Amino acid sequence: MKLNNRYWLLLILIIISGTVFGKKLLIKNTDRDTPVNPEVTVVKNGEAVAYFASGCFWCVEAVFESVKGVKKAYPGYSGGTKPNPTYQEVGAGLTDYAEAVEVIYDPKVVSFETLVRVFFGSQDPTTLNRQGPDIGKQYRSIAFYENPEQKKTIENVIKELNRTTYKGKITTQVEPFKKFYRAEAYHIDYVEKHPDNPYVRRVSIPRLNEFKAKFPQYLKK
Repeated sequence: MKLNNRYWLLLILIIISGTVFGKKLLIKNTDRDTPVNPEVTVVKNGEAVAYFASGCFWCVEAVFESVKGVKKAYPGYSGGTKPNPTYQEVGAGLTDYAEAVEVIYDPKVVSFETLVRVFFGSQDPTTLNRQGPDIGKQYRSIAFYENPEQKKTIENVIKELNRTTYKGKITTQVEPFKKFYRAEAYHIDYVEKHPDNPYVRRVSIPRLNEFKAKFPQYLKK
């Protein structure tokens, strides 16, 4: 009887927490542990790429893909060192990677600064190693830069938001971009393809809708 009670308690904790372990229960075993290789991103003339991490990449991908000027956003892993990380490893906190997104955009339509503002406007940047119900360093907030100008842009936005909105409480890391591993293929466009997934219904879609309501000026028509 004690064993049964223990299992029920574990199930209740998973449902309440809504962490990645709850998400993983919704993924088929055959889809797990498929190693991925770093993608060499090839962009068309005039396009650019930016990288951000702010919690579950299902949510972040959906947010950026709603922004005018963004061609495509890919979920993946960045900020770590282990070769070929997997969703299972990253989600369990066994690596130093964060769930991240690669944003391919047209700088003639949307600037890097606007993407930084989308990044901050679609999350709570004051919760260290946490975003909503997802807890752990794999969900930490990171703004990656590839040159001094991008670093300065990120730092200026943080300084402004700390003064006007967050009272100096922003915990977002500002890091030089090193490598991005695209996530396993089944993660791409996950919110769009799985709107009835319990996590998507409970977390991803409300987060996306909140962003859209706050920043209609950034949205695609």
